[in-house]
Amino acid sequence: MTTLEKAKLWLSDTFDKETREAVQTLIDSNSPDLEDSFYRELEFGTGGMRGIMGVGTNRLNKYTLGQATQGLANYMLKQFQGEETEGSATSETSQIKVAIAYDVRNNSKEFGKLVADVLTANGIKVLLFKNHRPTPELSFTVRDKKCNGGIVLTASHNPPEYNGYKVYWNDGAQIVPPHDEAIINEVYSVKFDEIKFNGNDDLIEWIGEEQDDVYIDACIENSTYQDVGKGNLNIVFTSIHGTTYTTVPKALEKAGFKKIDLVKEQMIPSGNFPTVDSPNPEEPAALEMAMDLAKITTADIVIGTDPDGDRLGIAVRNLDGEIELLNGNQTNTILTYYILNEWKKQGKITGKEFIGSTIVTSDIFFDIAQKFGVDCKVGLTGFKWIGKMIRDFEGQEKFVCGGEESFGFMTGDFVRDKDSCGSILLACEIAAWCKANGKTMYQYMIEIYQDLGMYYEGLINIVRKGRDGAEEIQNMMKNFRENPPKELAGSLVEEVKDFKEQTCLYVSKNEKKVMDDIPKSNVLIYYTQDGTKVCVRPSGTEPKIKFYVSVKDSITSEADFKDKLKTLDAKIQQVKKDLQLS
Repeated sequence: MTTLEKAKLWLSDTFDKETREAVQTLIDSNSPDLEDSFYRELEFGTGGMRGIMGVGTNRLNKYTLGQATQGLANYMLKQFQGEETEGSATSETSQIKVAIAYDVRNNSKEFGKLVADVLTANGIKVLLFKNHRPTPELSFTVRDKKCNGGIVLTASHNPPEYNGYKVYWNDGAQIVPPHDEAIINEVYSVKFDEIKFNGNDDLIEWIGEEQDDVYIDACIENSTYQDVGKGNLNIVFTSIHGTTYTTVPKALEKAGFKKIDLVKEQMIPSGNFPTVDSPNPEEPAALEMAMDLAKITTADIVIGTDPDGDRLGIAVRNLDGEIELLNGNQTNTILTYYILNEWKKQGKITGKEFIGSTIVTSDIFFDIAQKFGVDCKVGLTGFKWIGKMIRDFEGQEKFVCGGEESFGFMTGDFVRDKDSCGSILLACEIAAWCKANGKTMYQYMIEIYQDLGMYYEGLINIVRKGRDGAEEIQNMMKNFRENPPKELAGSLVEEVKDFKEQTCLYVSKNEKKVMDDIPKSNVLIYYTQDGTKVCVRPSGTEPKIKFYVSVKDSITSEADFKDKLKTLDAKIQQVKKDLQLS
């Protein structure tokens, strides 16, 4: 079926007048958007379904969301109908419960109600937040309220024209096999005229600030260890127009921090993100206003979160006294090392504990785990795989914490997704402890590198939009798979890991071994003889191909740090040249 034929199907009476008119306009104007709007159906990636808002099968709209939710409802009815719900004497359909949250993005609130209507039209009870709430609070609520699942409407840190839809299962984690594939099969079997849009408001339970308090208390309980110097730490915080205005300031105050300055212009929720080009705390520009405020307040730490409040960016004072944004691996290194050190002091490490990481994250986490006598489990990109680890090993091994390079971290298993609130409380505790002991968080990081070795990372994103862009990315992956580099930055490539083929090639031995402990994924990793690591993968949520470069060296003192940093950065630049990325 051609794209035009697909589009004309949306001119039937199944679709409302507004949708039909919008599709007709695309057809009549021969708009280039017509192709991108209809050439495929949106897919679930590492972050669920995410796309540009508008009409069409490749857009987020009433009908693609309705189809996804009807498919989910059909699956949940098959999975849970007839099960006893705790505290209930009967097992009616209405006892299936789904929690729904949504972020500040344009249309998120309306989409949240639309999704709720489809669920209640199918007899499923909905716990719907009254207003914007962070994604990790949704994850927490699923377990706290004993729901069968959860949904959050968010496109994370994507540009304003995007929105998205993430599904959580009854453990509070994002869906993983076999549920994800089974749900998608249900979704694709739903015809648009089969969607039940006429909801039943009697099956909606509205939740709000009372749930914030329960969540914040859990963050404090699971993410803090000592009370040293909290009243003397100068904090600057920004929600970058996102959802954490509802939780983080309150949590910091409740945890005992006294000096908290907010970037007031950015504490106003807005799906247009008017003060930044991108609401992504991975980018220093997103924290520019916060850093400017830090100069005035002489802040020790600057913190920003993305729109749905799961990612966090942390900036601290470097060796020159300037505020510098840490990358995700650096932040997670500090948090993980500190937590495990506290667990060790408290005698909580028995050898049956583990931390969680991902294949694209720094290998320093293996070193940290080894130092403290815990296991480091590694999964594919995305916190849903760390959530799966927790579930798979529940009752056998204790999960301590987990993180990935893309500015995500979680403390304990009370939330089953990356959680900025708990992570911020922990980071501020570490910063306060450091200040009370006459050093900065940055210096603490260097001490860790002196102990374990210094790792440094670089991320290269190549954006290729639309259908042609998707094909170009596929061809790039094909080329890197068939023609792996022989040498990177002067060091021979020793291992080639192909997660799509589930093989590891040991180049010098010309041996290939199967590695089936991690599910198949379109990811390549190269390791050189000197420990340089390069990971190549297409993004699951954006039109990008990503190159993660990690290099390492030893460091003996703080005085060596700047020179080592220059050396490692130069090495990353050489890797980029060798891969013809610059």
